[in-house]
Amino acid sequence: MQLSYKPNFDEVIPRLESLYARRATDRIFATFEMPSPALAQFAGRYTAGYCDEPVVAERIAFWNDLLREPAALTDDSVPSVYLSEFDQGLYGGVLGGEVRFVADPAIGWISSMVPPLMSNRDELDGLRIDRDHPRYRSYLQQLERFVQAADGRFGISHFILIDSLNFVFELIGATATYLALVDDPAWIRRAGDFAFELNVAIHDDFFDRVPLVRGGTCSNMVGWIPGRIVSESVDPFHMTSVDDFRRWGREPIERIFDHFDGGVLHIHGNGRHLLEAVCELPDLKAIFMLDDRGFPPAIDLIEQFRARAGDMPLVVQVDFATFCERLTQRTLPGGVYYRVKGPAEADAANRCMERVRSYRAADG
Repeated sequence: MQLSYKPNFDEVIPRLESLYARRATDRIFATFEMPSPALAQFAGRYTAGYCDEPVVAERIAFWNDLLREPAALTDDSVPSVYLSEFDQGLYGGVLGGEVRFVADPAIGWISSMVPPLMSNRDELDGLRIDRDHPRYRSYLQQLERFVQAADGRFGISHFILIDSLNFVFELIGATATYLALVDDPAWIRRAGDFAFELNVAIHDDFFDRVPLVRGGTCSNMVGWIPGRIVSESVDPFHMTSVDDFRRWGREPIERIFDHFDGGVLHIHGNGRHLLEAVCELPDLKAIFMLDDRGFPPAIDLIEQFRARAGDMPLVVQVDFATFCERLTQRTLPGGVYYRVKGPAEADAANRCMERVRSYRAADG
């Protein structure tokens, strides 16, 4: 498969393959995010907050415009749609929950969520996975429409799993979930088993309908990665101890990674204490170290994260000026995919990318 919105696609795939095979610990990788007319138009239509359910044709048009804009870049990006509508609301919606949609003008997403599905834990026994549910049918139809729209121009990214405690949040809310870990651990395990079956059904259907690109999965997290790779979230454990993660979080992740070909995950600012523990996951391929308000930017701690994570591929965000300065100083650790904010023009990004491809980290 060739993606026409990425003319240097044949060069990018072997580079990313080497990164996620951990053969490029002395090399760096980069994608550049330039100002976008498509995002500006989206921000002109939507304010941050609740909105109506998105129209599929409009979302297709938005993504087509957004992904076509940076076609002149010779960076390591892979153009792909992120189906943000299939967020928490998909998992709760197919079980009868009230789906609410939320717009984020800064990134062009319309995501979804549901209020807690259950008023008491006994209702778990009444949950069923129904592929004939209108929300499930709509999910499958939307996948097919995006596959047709992509048509060799761009890929379709995997989207987030909502399993383990993320799913229990959907059922009874966050506070009740943490309390149940203490007073009803057997129920937590039963809910986790149901979450596994639901997530497997949803993502098996995704991979059955969305073709792999050069044998790999397009990813909003890591660009592209070989195999059928899922995107995991350990967000509920950001507010727990490492021991709690190892007790409650590790087994569900290992189970679903084993069903597919592994996975990637992200860590927010308040979850950085989990880095060593998640690196223990045998089928984890990469970690996106996110930036969050109130925490130092990941780029400021990248040497520390690199040392703590061993040879695990990492993804971090960085502004263009900082990236160029550290590139010149040769202080960027290897084995890292840098998501660079800026510059304003493709020519400047491409000149920078020439230096990226020749860069070798001293401690690689």
